[in-house]
Amino acid sequence: MQIPAFIAGAVLLTAAAAPGARAECGQEPITFTADSGESVAAWRGRLEVPEFRGAPDSRTIELGYVCFRATGEEPGAPIVYLAGGPGGSGIDTARGPRFPLFMAMREHGDVIAFDQRGTGESDHTAECRSSVRLREDEPHSDGEIAEAYRAAVRECAGFWQSQGIDIRGYTTAQSVADLDALRVHLGAERISLWGISYGSHLAFAALDAIDERIERVIVASAEGLDQTVKLPARTDAYFARLQAAVDAQPGARAAYPDIAAMMTRVHARLETEPVLLQLPQEDGSSAPFLLQRSTMQRMTSALINDPQNARVLLMVYASLDAGDTALVTSLLARFVEPGEPIELRAMPTAMDLASGISPGRLALVEAQAEASLVGLWLNFPMPQIAGTIPGLDLGEDFRDGPVSDVPVLLLTGTLDGRTYPEGQAEAVAGLTDVTQVTVVNAGHNLFMSSPEVGAVMAAFMRGEPVRTSQIVVEPVDFAP
Repeated sequence: MQIPAFIAGAVLLTAAAAPGARAECGQEPITFTADSGESVAAWRGRLEVPEFRGAPDSRTIELGYVCFRATGEEPGAPIVYLAGGPGGSGIDTARGPRFPLFMAMREHGDVIAFDQRGTGESDHTAECRSSVRLREDEPHSDGEIAEAYRAAVRECAGFWQSQGIDIRGYTTAQSVADLDALRVHLGAERISLWGISYGSHLAFAALDAIDERIERVIVASAEGLDQTVKLPARTDAYFARLQAAVDAQPGARAAYPDIAAMMTRVHARLETEPVLLQLPQEDGSSAPFLLQRSTMQRMTSALINDPQNARVLLMVYASLDAGDTALVTSLLARFVEPGEPIELRAMPTAMDLASGISPGRLALVEAQAEASLVGLWLNFPMPQIAGTIPGLDLGEDFRDGPVSDVPVLLLTGTLDGRTYPEGQAEAVAGLTDVTQVTVVNAGHNLFMSSPEVGAVMAAFMRGEPVRTSQIVVEPVDFAP
């Protein structure tokens, strides 16, 4: 992939730090407190960038980050954390369960919890509350749901424009240029990247465009540049791996002897006989909600990311298979707000639309979806909304994938229900220096699944050989 000319020009006009110079790290000293209550001295930083580098009169937006100073005696390049989503906040991630890993990574360089444009402290967009509503107590075909979301995207594109937001700025290519601007702002000759899920997607785009300014890359649960929409057949292969994990536990095997058959029965029943539920509300009332086949497929897509959530999903399907709706009613009541219109955030909507899907992959996805357990719902609202904002798609050159010899560590969970092992291998096919470590029994969010994961990351960052290709973690007990 060639970096767009308007980005290349912006990059070449900035000067990198002299080799060996210590990078800057924020402008404001703060005490950073994690959700655990632990506190550490840190620095808060901000930089200004154009919202859309293709427009000479673009407004500027401010990007925020928190920097944790290096603790090692010979720190390397600053390590920039790239959150997933798209739409996740790097700063919020640092506050959460991964806080100890952020602290450990300081051995190797300053660690930057970066809020990508349109997220967290870098979000200068307004959430769009469209006028489009889908009544929860009425049946809707897959096509009707898709068209409702397309209408909402078109309406929201007009809303964002009316708010002075240039939606063309919210693409992975613009975020790559932000990373290089951050590098210059930090006074660093190079940066290292550490990302997960969509964060790996951004890292791959950076490797393809500015790899000479990148020292090392760690990615987990990788999403390739043509993998915004995953292949439905690979979702079915995930369920086969889940079945194998269940079969290894006698109690779970007895409860779920054939997961695919159980799901198929539930879907078929809901397709012909949707069930009207009454969802309890906070004020003591209840709201009608029609449970359809598509509801379960969307719920499945949300709950197969990690084994802990897949365990809950299996219980929901088993109860529905037995005619009991109590569990699904309880679960839906926590996440569904009856009567609310479709709401969209600018950054995740635009990022996915811009990364898009190639025509060949779309045809394959649609063909596989006809017989798949989750159909087209895994990455909803993509590919349903693809192409709804003209001129936003980054094109086939972007989706070709990265070519680079920068050292990359890839961490892959065998029970990841969002990004699949086969796809992750394809995502790094153009990279010549890849170390892949498979984390057996881990899901999508695998960084904290075992201390061995952190040990492998540390060895990689030190430039040492990673002497294992597999880490085995304790499996989730799938028995109900």
